[in-house]
Amino acid sequence: MPLLAGRNYHCQCGQPVFFRNSTCLACGTPLGYDCTRGLLLALKPGPQPGAWQEWQAPANPAEADAEAPLYKRCLDLSSPARCNWLMALQDPHDMCRACRLNRTIPDLANPNEPDNGELWGRVELAKRRLVSALILLKLPVASRISEDPQRGLMFDFLRSPVNGPHVLTGHNTGLITLNIDEADDAKREAVRQALREPYRTLLGHLRHEVGHYYWDRLVAGTPWLAGFRALFGDASVDYTASLQRNYEQGAPADWPQHFVSAYASTHPWEDWAECWAHYLHMRDAIDTALSFGLSVDRFDVEFTPFTRDALYQPEHPDAEAFLALLNHWTRLTTMLNEMSRSMGQPDFYPFVLQPEVVRKLHFIHRVVTAGSGQQSQTRSPS
Repeated sequence: MPLLAGRNYHCQCGQPVFFRNSTCLACGTPLGYDCTRGLLLALKPGPQPGAWQEWQAPANPAEADAEAPLYKRCLDLSSPARCNWLMALQDPHDMCRACRLNRTIPDLANPNEPDNGELWGRVELAKRRLVSALILLKLPVASRISEDPQRGLMFDFLRSPVNGPHVLTGHNTGLITLNIDEADDAKREAVRQALREPYRTLLGHLRHEVGHYYWDRLVAGTPWLAGFRALFGDASVDYTASLQRNYEQGAPADWPQHFVSAYASTHPWEDWAECWAHYLHMRDAIDTALSFGLSVDRFDVEFTPFTRDALYQPEHPDAEAFLALLNHWTRLTTMLNEMSRSMGQPDFYPFVLQPEVVRKLHFIHRVVTAGSGQQSQTRSPS
């Protein structure tokens, strides 16, 4: 299975640079992220004001410059979002594919909330990581505001008023709302402990909520719905009543045998969203590890590998590739959990993938790869 979003980048000077960087700290070269190529590029000024080109050192620089694409920077580079993404120079938008998804951002001029900009910047960094992977997975990522008003995606980043109603993180027909208090480490940790969650991050929130959006886009009203019902359950079960029951009674005692998390047991939609988030965790973390040369093949890790019979469609042509991804993930997280423990930190991945969860993850993989054209040009589950 090919890498999608490796995160190992280098400046033209040879120094390591990172996904969030807009300037090389070693030599001062401007940097920008090309989301279509999944690359952080070293840049040099282009032939006209506001234009940029990829820095190159070819045998014939003049010929390379003439053929090199021209970029412009996202308008949010100068905002607290500190966006380092690039766009084609001819793109009619002022903001990149990630920033143009925003409908509402925090009030940056509110003197009573001077940290709004800092918290929003953390949210935007997590969102860019999410969106970069979605684009490389060839999933539909269009702004509901400026590109696809019927089926697009948009974000509201809000903060609860001191004496006002609490802002709830959630999804509603393409709108993802996130309470930016989740970017406050102390507040997020307090909520994590109060809810007895083993894992709670900004990126995890965004991956979960966007999973609801892609259920609407890729599963609802499609031939995939029958497979979804067989694995996750009937989504027509009253959602509000299911949430209320979860808050009052908690998860069933046997949830670890059937779900990836306690919250996944609330309703089939939440089960899907939790598994979707874990699928994105797997893809991005493995790609990052491999791009840095961290291969589990060289580690002696004892574990029982999953076999084809654990998968949703064991006879599908790409089943072996997904199985390799899954077993790579199991070995990698086993090793990284031990690394975390050696530092006195919580486990890197505090979850156990049971056979029912593995089938759900494979189903999501099939939906993603079929819907994006990675393995098929149709969206048929057959």
